[in-house]
Amino acid sequence: MKKKPEDRYQSADELLKDLQKYKDSLRAEELGAFSVRSLLRKIRKPIVAIPALLIIAAIIIATIWYFNRQAKIQWAINEAIPEIQRIIDDPMTIVTKGGERIQAFKLAREAKKYLPDDEKLAQLWKECSRTPIVETSPPGAKVYIKEYYDVDGEWEFIGITPLNEVRIPTTFFRWKFEKDGYEPVIAVAHGLEPEIKRTIDEVGKLPSGMVRVNGRETAEGFGRLNDFYADKYEVTNQKYKEFLDAGGYQNPEYWKHKFVKAGKTLSWEDAMAEFVDTTGRPGPSTWTGGDYPDGKDDYPVSGISWYEAAAYAEFEGKSLPSVVHWYMTVGNDLPSFDYMNSQVIGLSNFGGERPAPVGSHQGISAFGAYDMAGNVREWCYNESDKGRYVRGGAWNDVPYMFTNRSQADAFDRAPKNGFRCIRYIDKENILQAALEPVKSTEMRDYYKEKPVSDEVFQVYKSQFQYDKSTLNAKIESRDDSPEDWIKEKIVIDAAYGGDKVPIYLFLPKNAVPPYQTLVFVPGNNVIGDLTSDNLLNPGVYEFFIKNGRAVVYPIYKGTYERTGDNNLEQSWPSEEHQYLYTEYLIKWVKDFKRTIDYLETREDIDNDKLAYYGFSWGGRLGNIIPAVEDRLKVSILFVGGFGDSFARPEADGINYVTRIKIPTLMLNGRYDTSFPYEFTVKPMFDFLGTPDEHKVLKTYETDHYVPFNELIKESLAWLDKYLGPVKR
Repeated sequence: MKKKPEDRYQSADELLKDLQKYKDSLRAEELGAFSVRSLLRKIRKPIVAIPALLIIAAIIIATIWYFNRQAKIQWAINEAIPEIQRIIDDPMTIVTKGGERIQAFKLAREAKKYLPDDEKLAQLWKECSRTPIVETSPPGAKVYIKEYYDVDGEWEFIGITPLNEVRIPTTFFRWKFEKDGYEPVIAVAHGLEPEIKRTIDEVGKLPSGMVRVNGRETAEGFGRLNDFYADKYEVTNQKYKEFLDAGGYQNPEYWKHKFVKAGKTLSWEDAMAEFVDTTGRPGPSTWTGGDYPDGKDDYPVSGISWYEAAAYAEFEGKSLPSVVHWYMTVGNDLPSFDYMNSQVIGLSNFGGERPAPVGSHQGISAFGAYDMAGNVREWCYNESDKGRYVRGGAWNDVPYMFTNRSQADAFDRAPKNGFRCIRYIDKENILQAALEPVKSTEMRDYYKEKPVSDEVFQVYKSQFQYDKSTLNAKIESRDDSPEDWIKEKIVIDAAYGGDKVPIYLFLPKNAVPPYQTLVFVPGNNVIGDLTSDNLLNPGVYEFFIKNGRAVVYPIYKGTYERTGDNNLEQSWPSEEHQYLYTEYLIKWVKDFKRTIDYLETREDIDNDKLAYYGFSWGGRLGNIIPAVEDRLKVSILFVGGFGDSFARPEADGINYVTRIKIPTLMLNGRYDTSFPYEFTVKPMFDFLGTPDEHKVLKTYETDHYVPFNELIKESLAWLDKYLGPVKR
């Protein structure tokens, strides 16, 4: 039947042969024999084709799934677990690198899908996450969280209180609690806290502009405090003006306390004469003509004495917080205390040029109060040794003043003085112990002690010696972009343990070498800091560089990226860390001496004109290092004094300070609680072995700082006198 004749059968035999083949194939199918043709014929049938295709697809999918899972398992083993371990091993991630801690949590959660029984991963999962108990009173509040530094980030809903099975990363979070008919609550807590509890108030019952602070057993030995309300913000100029305009300075009813100045009680009229502005009108010392500057409505009122703050609180029906109420509002008595400070400080007004509008910085406390760190320091109720307590530090204070107690004369009206108020919920049950004067504990009387003999001192001095060895100095970077200096980062070998010591050298651009040089020892705020990159802003020593002198700043063992297992307690002698403190002291001194070894290799440094410059912690070490480093020619101590009550004899400043002979300038605040003047500053000055005509102690009506202009004036004059003018 083919169309073309040549394609047709040519004979009956050919047709017969094909018919025979077809007959044989049918017979084979009946017997079950395989043939391509039979297979194709069966596959064409739907009842066979569809299941066959499904089986093939399933095999393909299973194969892809298997190889993909194997790839995920390898990812979990080779990438996820090492990265989680790296993040957890970095001690700073639990403090300030919250984003990395959250990333570790997410990696662990994903990796557990592929390695559910892996023991190492299970341990890492426990380290990077917790299931805290989260409760509100009353219950039933929606709970949201976001990482502390992610101020503008989206809130993540995690459940409704009470919660006890929700796992969260071990880092700091902002928490938000919401319930219909109740005021929303913003809080701060670390994922490591075993319990996170907050009380929420019904709408209309929470005083305007205040936050509730949960009562609890205090960490400072006062007993249990009940719940109270605290101002969300520092009192502003605008709010304080209401007090002034309402006749606050003319109504004695608001002024409940005796006016005592320099031990003398003042009359009402004499006291009011003290509380005037720059034009003699009633009001803060920073105001003019009875009013604050234009545009400063929302700035914290400043230039306030303790008496004025207390009178305003009375006017508002509130109180000044006791030192412990203030402390509890921050949340520093909570389990996450060790991590709280750096979190709040990082988002607060420290290092600024002036106060900022309240709430403009996002460093909120555990209970949602703003600006408790920096901005203006805040008056507290309690009497101190020399006046009244102030807490929190100001914009121009060092950051660790956030948690340090400080004090000032109750009549002090410095521009850095401000305040916030609290309101007692249960006025009938105020814990009176919290309001009592808080005096210093009995302190060591250095005048009753005698330094060790010269022979013993030589033994002590020898512990800081080391065998000279190659420095292997390497200049890692050089930055000449700043207007006034060139900054070099050099790394040298330490004198111990195979360590490396980074050194920052600031060379002035407005002088000619060889340069007079100051070797800097900082405050202990650098212990636990993240990185020495912060030295991009030299702060308390840049005026030396601008005036033509070089400054060298070693990264001492236990500071910045060399923090390791050191902490603030180990930087200060204590009963628990006596031997450990001695070990660190030896390393600090060796780092200092090794730095001078490096300076001696440089032709642009005048090694006959080296100065010691210590601030706070460095001011305390200034009673030891200049006694054992003979290459120093002069010393400047910016707030310093004895602080070695628990040090072993070989690390005790009293056994060194009499051996210091170089000219020494000490600058201190009379109200400093870190270095109490009568007990630590004056004794150190008197014990200094420097001849009387070459040592000077200047004191100021301040706490743990001195006026910056005074620091600059006195320090530069001291160097000019003993090192000579710089070469221009």
